[in-house]
Amino acid sequence: MATLRPGERKLQILQALAAMLENPKGEKITTAALAARLSVSEAALYRHFASKAQMFEGLIEFIESSVFGLINQINRNQESGLQQVRTIVGMLLDFADQNPGMTKVIIGDALVNEDERLQQRMNQFADRVELALRQALKLAASQGMVRESDAATCAGFLMAFVMGRWHRFAKTGFKLRPAEGAQAQLALLLD
Repeated sequence: MATLRPGERKLQILQALAAMLENPKGEKITTAALAARLSVSEAALYRHFASKAQMFEGLIEFIESSVFGLINQINRNQESGLQQVRTIVGMLLDFADQNPGMTKVIIGDALVNEDERLQQRMNQFADRVELALRQALKLAASQGMVRESDAATCAGFLMAFVMGRWHRFAKTGFKLRPAEGAQAQLALLLD
């Protein structure tokens, strides 16, 4: 077996965990099952992560850095606040579609029997996404596209819309795509 460079085994573990979360049946993931999938011992997993909670933290860090990196990019590239909102919502739905296992982490399904702080961190993630939507809507208000008094309410509504789509995607075993029909619904919300 080829020798892995530093950090590669850790990445392999996280990728295997994310792949296991893509199972629509939602079976509980154990370190024994994860180790078996990677053909390593459980001790090998614990050389890279002190606990399963740390493994989930690694996935959460990937989610946060990916989503907020993309939001920052959207904000830099889009001058229109309303276009920022549309693009951010589309990106959030596409992110789930491309990362079904991560969707279970985002909505909390994968965290049910895990450390409570992991769910709290995902709640903070949702709050930060809603704040990004609110800021884009405030920009849209300054551009005369929406009323400023509606920015917070609309941001909360859009976040509920996105969360609902993520939940539906996970609960249907990843069959109903998050973005399917979303643009028409989004037009009703924003126009």
